Amino acid sequence: MGRGTTTTVGLRPPVLTLTGGLCLCLAALAFAAVMIGPYSLSPTQTLAALLGQGDRQAEIVVWNIRLPRVAAALLVGAALAAAGASYQALFRNPLVSPDILGVSAGAGLGAVAGIFLSLPVAAIQASAFIGGMAAVGFVTLVASLMQNADRTLTLVLIGVVIGALAGAATSLLKVMADPYDQLPAITFWLLGSLAAITTEDILPALPMVLIGLVPLALLRWRINVLSLGDEEARALGVEVGRTRFLVIAAATLITASVTALAGVVGWVGLVIPHIARMLVGPGFGRLLPVSALIGAGYLLIVDTLARTIAQVEVPLGILTAVIGAPFFVWLLARGRRGWS
Repeated sequence: MGRGTTTTVGLRPPVLTLTGGLCLCLAALAFAAVMIGPYSLSPTQTLAALLGQGDRQAEIVVWNIRLPRVAAALLVGAALAAAGASYQALFRNPLVSPDILGVSAGAGLGAVAGIFLSLPVAAIQASAFIGGMAAVGFVTLVASLMQNADRTLTLVLIGVVIGALAGAATSLLKVMADPYDQLPAITFWLLGSLAAITTEDILPALPMVLIGLVPLALLRWRINVLSLGDEEARALGVEVGRTRFLVIAAATLITASVTALAGVVGWVGLVIPHIARMLVGPGFGRLLPVSALIGAGYLLIVDTLARTIAQVEVPLGILTAVIGAPFFVWLLARGRRGWS
């Protein structure tokens, strides 16, 4: 092989080594996140509180406030990154993100409707989940009726249309909402936040995310084949329609679950799979776990900044956009080496 054909594949670290290193980094980040906050704790105090041997106030801060928030950040970041990697592999496009089929817009509309109707928090989260799943279900239904069109392109275009309609309905509800009570809650939710997260909030989302991740892991080889194109996949014996439906359903379930928990958090599912792809290549069996681990750590860092850099809580959506947009521009400037 000549000099002009040298690739960076040989420079990529072994997947098991990288995964183990990422897990250790996640553990260190989680421990640091538990310490950091308005009520700061030393490593000794934090460890004692985790073991139930610290003072009462430290244990309340650690177990009732910070651990649920850290767990939620890890769950949401991992889920959005995994869904983003799945969508990008399925549509063979590195610019695709989890909201491409209108799931975020549908979940946002469902949550805004719940807030507008003054429903309790659990009902608002359920409305967000139902809205996200309904949006993608409608997109899939309409696309299935168009037999002579390119299925992938049709899904994306209809998703854009449904997302625009859901966004318009959301804007209408914001105009009609009480400006002193409902509107601030709607705006804060649409920007994403993990403030006031409790263990009870996380428990409904966790099994949904796990249920969505299982088929993605089992279908990893078929997803690799799908990235070659529909005709090639059919020639290799892959049932393209069924596999595409399963991947979309699983990734949508993951996205809707965590969007109902944390609100609309952008850029994670778009940027993080690029970083993972640069490290381990496009093979989905390697890309999925690495994307999830990096996404978990990234959102944990962002959420820690959100609750510490200012006197008031900074919405996650603002920070992920401020950090993610310039970084994504830098990735584009580097070219598409990570994709191939």
